[in-house]
Formats: sequence, C-alpha cells, structure tokens
Amino acid sequence: MNLLTKKWQMILYGCAGLGLNMLNIILGSHLCNGLIAEGFESNSEFWTYENKTLVAVGLWAILSVIVKIFDGVVDIPLSSFTDNLRTRWGRRRPSILIGYIPLLIAYVLFLFPLGNNQIVNTIWFVFLAAVFYSGYTLTMVTYYATFAEIVDNEHDRNFISTVKSICDVVYFSLNFALVPLFVSLGVNIRYVALIFLPLAATMLIPLFMIKEPSTKDGIPLPSGKVLQKRVSFFTSLKYAFKNKQFLYWLGIVAVMNIGLQLFLGGISIFFSNVGENLNMTFVMASAFAPVPFTLMLYNKILKKRGLRFAFQYILLVFSIGMSLMMICHIVPAAWQMPVAICCALIVSFAIGAFFSITYTVPAQLASEQNQATEVCGSSMYFSVQGLFEAVSAALATQVILIAIRTGFTFKSTGDYDSSLMKFFPLFVAGFCMIAFVMAFFLPKSMAYMGKENKLPSEIVPLQTTEASGTADFEEKLRELDLFLEENKDLIENPSATEE
Repeated sequence: MNLLTKKWQMILYGCAGLGLNMLNIILGSHLCNGLIAEGFESNSEFWTYENKTLVAVGLWAILSVIVKIFDGVVDIPLSSFTDNLRTRWGRRRPSILIGYIPLLIAYVLFLFPLGNNQIVNTIWFVFLAAVFYSGYTLTMVTYYATFAEIVDNEHDRNFISTVKSICDVVYFSLNFALVPLFVSLGVNIRYVALIFLPLAATMLIPLFMIKEPSTKDGIPLPSGKVLQKRVSFFTSLKYAFKNKQFLYWLGIVAVMNIGLQLFLGGISIFFSNVGENLNMTFVMASAFAPVPFTLMLYNKILKKRGLRFAFQYILLVFSIGMSLMMICHIVPAAWQMPVAICCALIVSFAIGAFFSITYTVPAQLASEQNQATEVCGSSMYFSVQGLFEAVSAALATQVILIAIRTGFTFKSTGDYDSSLMKFFPLFVAGFCMIAFVMAFFLPKSMAYMGKENKLPSEIVPLQTTEASGTADFEEKLRELDLFLEENKDLIENPSATEE
C-alpha cells in the first residue's frame, strides 16, 4: 500500500469516516428512539415517527440486543474477510464497497414502517438494523485497519487518529446541535435523517487515496515478502484473545462505553423532561465546540503522565459534569440554561478524548503485531474492541435506557413511570466512575503508553500476544522439517558426499 506522506493527505484521510459515523448515530439513537413514543415530553410528534409506538417494546428490546451482539460478534469474521481478501484491486477498497452499498440501502429503508402491526414492524426494523450494522462494521473495520498500513510510523498514526477524533467531535456536534434544531423547527426525525444522508460520501475518500497492489497471488508485506498463507478466522481469534493486557483494556472500555452510549442515546430525552426553557442545541454546542482545545489539553496530560492518568482524568471530569446536571431540576426555570451550559463545558474536557483513546490503543497494538509476526491482521484489534463496544452499547441503549424510560416495565402500551429519567445523569456518571476505578489496575505497559521521558521503572515492552510466539515457533518447526526433508540423504548417509 502506498504511504501517505503529506499532512493534508492525512487530514483528508482522517475525515473519511465522518459521514458514516453520522448515519450510525442517527439510526442508533434518534431513529431507534423514534419508534417508541414513551419518554418524550415535548415535540414528541417530531422526535418520533408517527407520535406513537410502532414496535412491541419488550420484543424490540430483546431482538435489538441480539442484533447488537451479532454486530459485535460478526466483527471478527468480517475482519478476517478483509485481511484475507484476494482481488486484483487489493483488499481494502473492495471490502469498503462491499459494506458501503448495503449500508446505505438499509439506512433509507429504515425510514419506512410496514403499517401499524407492532410485531411486523419489530421484525422489519430489526432486520434492517442487522444489515446496516453489518455493512457499517465491514466498512469501518476496513478503514480503521488501514491506520496501521497507510503510514509507517507512530507519529503519523497518532496524527491521523487525532484528526479522526476531531471529526468525531464534528459529527457529534452536528448530531446534538443541528438535529434538535431541525426538530424544534418542526422537521420530523425521518426527514432529518435524509438531510444528513449525503455526508456518507466522505467514505469515498479512501477509495481514491488507497493505492494497493493486487493480492490475487498473496499480500505484499512492508519487508518486501509476499504472504501466501491466509490468516484463518480461528487464528484471528487466538491472536486477539491471548493478549491478557488487551482483554483487561476491553473490560474497561465496555464499562466506559455503557456510560457514553447512555449519554448519547438518552440526553435528548433527559432534556425534554427538564422543561421547555432548556434549549438542547445551545447546551450540546457548549459541550462539543471547545473539544479541539480540550483535546489538546488531554494530549499534553497524556504525554506528561501517560495513558492511565489521562484516561482517569477524562472519566472523572465527565462524571462530575454529568452529575451537576441534576441541578437543572432544582434551580428556577430561568437558571436552567446557564447551569446546563456550565455542565456541558465541564463535559467538553472529556468528550473528544473518549474517541481518541479508543483509536490509539488498538492502532498501536495492530502495528506492533504486524511487525512482530508479519501476519497482516491489522483489523483484528479493532474488531475485538468493536465486539465489546457493540455488546455494551446494546446493554446501554436497548436495555438500561429503555428500563429507565419505562420504569423497568418494558410494556408495549399502558402507563409508564418515567420518573427515573430525572436521575439519568447519575446513571451515566456511575458507569464512568466504575471504569475510573478499573483503570487503577491497568498493566504498566499500557498505563504509561504515550508518556514522554519515561522513568526506567516505567519502560515495559508492550506485549503483543502469546499466539505470536507460538506462531513463530511453529514457523521455525516447519522450516526445520523442510530442511530435514531436503537433506534426508545426507543425514542418513553422511559419507556419501564430502559436501
């Protein structure tokens, strides 16, 4: 693969995922929320499809979790697919297209319910969600895998990851600023989803920037060798799950992601419960606008203190900001907006870093794995992390959030006790604080990742996987067997020749 060497190329490449990320959050948060009318106190006719519940809530909750888990599980076989694809156009561009086209079709069809039968609509929307998430996974896992391949050093890799994090802030800003604005102007959420559809064109950027040779006869490696052997699905699993340090990181990410996905999926519902005087557009703009600057502060902390301290810093700040939002229920209506904006400004110190840190760790692990084993499995770590994120997101948005909205009843019709939504910020903060405590036990090799001027006691080689050692040993055994076979006559009769 031809390398990117210019900053403008890296900036453009880091922006490629913006559009599909935007569609993903609209479908996963707003469109899925719009299928259920309960929980909205204001503008419900615009936040929902038809101002009524279109799905069987209990069945929808169960099947949605299954789809999310499926989305996470399918990450690994799809990553194996993109890592091993053999075509005249290479691996990455065809993989992006294979996921990209079905994704767009499913997104558009998700805007149209099939009549008023809740069971039929539930099955319909679950099917479309499965198609959408599968296409999204293949496209984005392939894109993320190129972070370890399209540049050849850690500095450029971190630069692309930072650009991607800033783009994440942009699409979240669009989501939490423009989406509520359109809804407040009387635009139904389905039409809002169509307005943002053209942003999907950003994923065409890699199709033009990736210059990859044919892989029909094998995968060219940076060392100049050509990898003939395919990395099987089970080998990919072994490489990922043998790394105990990475597995502990995944546990922390899963808990943190529950809090983050609760925030993303339910903050609009919380604000609709607070009152009419709270403008969500201005509040969320306050949370996302300062992020490029707060991300600079996070990077300085990361360089000075390392990954663990920086990670705990953003978890603590985010928890404090969310907890303080409870004050909106206490102060007079005229003070709700200033209080909410102040809380949003506190939250802004953590938002951007949440995205950056989830790119940094798997990208670094993938690069080291490629160098250590010469096995092209760049998408492996992103896929396994995606599995944990998908499961935690499903628990957050389709179980915990619905439970909070319906008072743990999960009924399709009837009266609900929505009083728990008043305590929504505390649920978010609680999960982030659990991740904060777990971060104390990060392995030293990861705790000081990213730190400059490390002390001798802080320098610990970052392990890849036990499987890499096994693979190297097995490769040496194969080479030895080949040598013995070629020199069988010489070994059995050494006097036959002086050579």
